[in-house]
Amino acid sequence: MNLTLKIWRQKSNTDKGSLETYPISDVSEDMSFLEMLDVLNEELIEKEIEPVAFDHDCREGICGMCSLYINGEAHGPDRRVTTCQLHMRKFNDGDTIFIEPFRANSFPVVKDLVVDRSSFDRIQQAGGYVSVNTSGNTQDANSIPIPKDDADTAFDAATCIGCGACVASCKNSSAMLFVSAKVSQFSLLPQGQVEAKERVINMVNKMDEEGFGNCTNTGACEVECPKGISLDNISRMNREFITANVKK
Repeated sequence: MNLTLKIWRQKSNTDKGSLETYPISDVSEDMSFLEMLDVLNEELIEKEIEPVAFDHDCREGICGMCSLYINGEAHGPDRRVTTCQLHMRKFNDGDTIFIEPFRANSFPVVKDLVVDRSSFDRIQQAGGYVSVNTSGNTQDANSIPIPKDDADTAFDAATCIGCGACVASCKNSSAMLFVSAKVSQFSLLPQGQVEAKERVINMVNKMDEEGFGNCTNTGACEVECPKGISLDNISRMNREFITANVKK
């Protein structure tokens, strides 16, 4: 395939960025989207042009780093995949593809297509953990009976990889799907009950402090989420938050 790429280039957070045009040819439909960008960067390096900066790591749909806004959609036109799992067969010969970083005040651009998502880390540090008694009397988690429905729902929430697609696809740049997934994966399990009240209050307050917007109730986050995290988690988080504040 021969394609025209319109890529956002921005030297730093303080610079004014712009879309730059790059033609690329002989693109195999079997390439992943990131492999296509690798080929482009090799061509740019040969021409002594600075390569396009973009985030990537595992390239297996697990790490959540490959956060790209492709033709107006987080992670591109496919569903339930990350950018590294998106293949060029989803595009047609002659297409023009717009590639931008995720847009949110809480995700400032570092360079080109790379954004700083450390706000997610700070939200998790505020309460996304379970304290463990390491005195030698630690109870084996597998010995604690848990209803299968609760275990399955908690596991589904835990599949969130923190990529930020929910934020990028929300018109309010809300992080509620991400935060609710982190709250749910603990609130449904007995190990998470000890700190349940403090967890939800601290994480929601930190989310607000980081500048994320409120839920728009449009459901775009669930549609664009590569792991299909359910909106039910937001309802659960709201209930947990209200209950925790009532019991304060």
